[in-house]
Formats: sequence, C-alpha cells, structure tokens
Amino acid sequence: MQSLKSASVANAIRSATRVSQRSVSRTTRALNTLRPQTTTRNNVSRTTAVNATLLSSKTQQARHGSSSASSEALQKTPLYDLHLAHGAQMVPFGGFHMPVQYKGLSVSASHAFTREHASIFDVSHMVQRIFSGPGACEFLERVTPSDLASLGVHHSTLSVLLKADGSGGIVDDTIVTKLAEDKFYVVTNAGCREKDNEYFDQELAKAKESGLEVSQEQLDGWGLVALQGPEAEAVLADALDGTTDLKQLYFGQSVYGKVKLDGKTSAPLLISRGGYTGEDGFEISIPPSETVAVTEKLLSVGGAERVQFAGLGARDSLRLEAGMCLYGHDLDESVSPVEAALSWIIPPNRRKADAGYYGAETIAAQLTPKSKGGKGVTRRRVGFIVTGAPAREGAEIVAKGDPTTKFGRITSGCPSPTLGKNIAMGYIKDGQHKSGTEVEVLVRGKARPAVVTKMPFVPSKYYKSA
Repeated sequence: MQSLKSASVANAIRSATRVSQRSVSRTTRALNTLRPQTTTRNNVSRTTAVNATLLSSKTQQARHGSSSASSEALQKTPLYDLHLAHGAQMVPFGGFHMPVQYKGLSVSASHAFTREHASIFDVSHMVQRIFSGPGACEFLERVTPSDLASLGVHHSTLSVLLKADGSGGIVDDTIVTKLAEDKFYVVTNAGCREKDNEYFDQELAKAKESGLEVSQEQLDGWGLVALQGPEAEAVLADALDGTTDLKQLYFGQSVYGKVKLDGKTSAPLLISRGGYTGEDGFEISIPPSETVAVTEKLLSVGGAERVQFAGLGARDSLRLEAGMCLYGHDLDESVSPVEAALSWIIPPNRRKADAGYYGAETIAAQLTPKSKGGKGVTRRRVGFIVTGAPAREGAEIVAKGDPTTKFGRITSGCPSPTLGKNIAMGYIKDGQHKSGTEVEVLVRGKARPAVVTKMPFVPSKYYKSA
C-alpha cells in the first residue's frame, strides 16, 4: 500500500548502503551468516540487496506526484528523536523525515531479522482518518467497491478509492476498519495526502448535497507503528496489561488494548492484526502523547534478541516478496482493480454494473475475461523471477527471443533476500500472464530471461482462524 516516490530517498540509499546490483549470490552469502547476535551497533554491514523502487528517478516522481509536502518543510513523526537515538539514517519521504535503515543493521539483515523475529516500523506518516455518521457506510461504499455494510465490527478490508469519472482508475489503496455501524477507521498513503484530501473534500461535499450525514476527522500527529514478524504476538502480549487475548484476534480483525507504562496503562489503543510484510503482525494507532512511551515499551519487553527497529529499505523488499502493491508504482489512476489483480477485494454482491460505486459498470465488464465472453482487460499485474541482473521499475517485458515484441513493463523489482533470486512484478499483455510463461526483460539494454510467477513469492504467514 505504501507509496515510495522520492529521488532523495534514492540518493540516500545509494550512498548509505553501497548497493551491489551485480550479484544476487552476495545476498545469499550474507544471509547465510546473519544471526541476531552478529548485529552490532558499531559495525555497519554492507547491504547487498535493496528494492530499487526506493531508487525512483525524478521523472518518476514527477509522473506520480511528489511524495513530499510540496515546498513545505519536512515534518517529523512522534518517533523522530527515538529513531536518531537508535542510529537511524533519516531521509525525506512522504513529506516527513523517515528512517531508511539503522546503524549496525543492513537492509538485508533487517529484512531477515523481520522474517525470523520481529521488527518495528514507524508508519506514523500514513494518514489516519475517521469517517462517522449515519451516512458513513453509504459514503464509503460509493467511493470504494467494498461491502462495508456486511463487514463485521472490528473487521478490516483492503480496498481502493476509485475515480469519480467511472473509469475504474485507482486514486489510492487503503485499509478500512469498521469500528461501529456508523464509524470507520481509514488509513491512506502518505504520498497521496494532498490528492486524497482534495478527493475526500469533493466527495464529502457531494454527500452533503445528497443528504448523507457523514463527517471526517484526520488523526494528525497520532502515531502508527507496525510490529511485524513471527515473534510479534509474544512481544505485544508482554507489553499489554493482560486484558487483551491476542490468540482470539485473527488477521483482518482489530481490538482496543492497553499497554503497561511506568506506573500506569496507556489509553485504549486500536490494535489491528495485519501488515505489509506477509508476516504475522500488528498495526497500532497511538495518541501523540503516548507514541514514544508505547514504542519504547515494545522495544524493552522484546529485547534486542526479539525485536528491533526497521526502516523503509527492509519494508519495501519485504512487501515485494509478499506480492503487495506500492501506490505510484504498481498502482495509479490509469489502473483498475481487475488489471491490478485485485478482483478479490470486490465481494460477489458488488460485482454487477449497478453496484453503486464509482466505476462499477467498467469494472463489472472487466471481471469476465474475454475467453469467457466478457470484455476482460488487456493487461494484468503478475510476478516474475528474473535471471541475471535484477529488473527495475520501467524495464520492458518482451517476447522470448524477440525484443521487438513488447508485452509490458516492470513496476517493482529487487533481489529477494529470502529466496536469493531476482523478483519483480509488472503489467503484462493479457494472454501472456499465466504462471510459467517464459519472457524476457530488458535490463540496461540486455535481454534477461524471466518467468511469470505466482505471488506471493514468499508464502504469507498470517494468523487466521481454522
């Protein structure tokens, strides 16, 4: 979901991590030696793999819109000073100073630590919103394809904001959580803040004109931390006051819980089970006055053996292994949910042309493929395993043995620290999208063999009910 579009981030990663793009085998050798006890604060290990979606160019930034707050000064999340205290290298991102990695822990090492233990990601730059009122559900069902009326209270769903012109284009991707029948918690991307604010202002004005009673509140200054990895549940349980049973909280659900602080407990915190890494984990929304204390509690109860900070670099390679989209790269306003392989977010009762959300007619026609008599789509988002040099955003996908026959382009790619292979995702011509299809990708002018591959590349480990 996260949008990564800053050229400043690219420059910082290049200089800080000295990325080698020539050999995935170096990544494999590095990971073979990675163990928590080998990570030291005074020895910065060299990163041998980092997702090049962080290395987006100025032209990409212009195409997708700035991820910073235009000409405004960069903001700081509530955890800014804590990041510095833990040796973070900060870069401009989404209008904020954000950590890309930490002293003593390379991007690939942080990636591996998350897969083996748990990491804390500061995602406080994301926009947290509350929509409430008798018309809140109807309003959100107009701008998204989700069935929120049937969604259970304290259940969440991945969704998309759709263009009002009926094209089916994606304005942003989002997570919607139903807090009550008339109250919804909505998280949107930092890089789309200004665009989304304008979008919601326009849609709320339309809602008012039509008689819908709905209001929006932005939780400005609030913290949002993602605790991700196989030890996330144990760490969070140790920090909570004992009144919340995490064993009964499944993927896509949320609950209010309190964290033990010095001599007191925190305010009730919205704890959602899920995340952006493919691992089990939680996202925790925290009032401004308690964000630092709650995060420090998670670090202290977990200890360095179980939990550490992780930055943008690891977050991006983790999400790509999990097959998750990155807005501004894998998604934009020219792409529909069907093209983006997100048809699964549209429930059966919302798949007809008269479903009532923006673009329903267009999307309903696309849902039935051409092979079955429908309109279908001309391109589809798929995964790739690439041999040789990693394929980066913008690389052309061509026919095997015939570089003049164009099939599509790569939207994200990196060496996978977990697999020791080059992975990528992109849009390919319909009919070439089946798993196992052999194609080529043009990397720095040279054709590299690639195979269409199912995603996620690394199996997800979400905590689901039996």
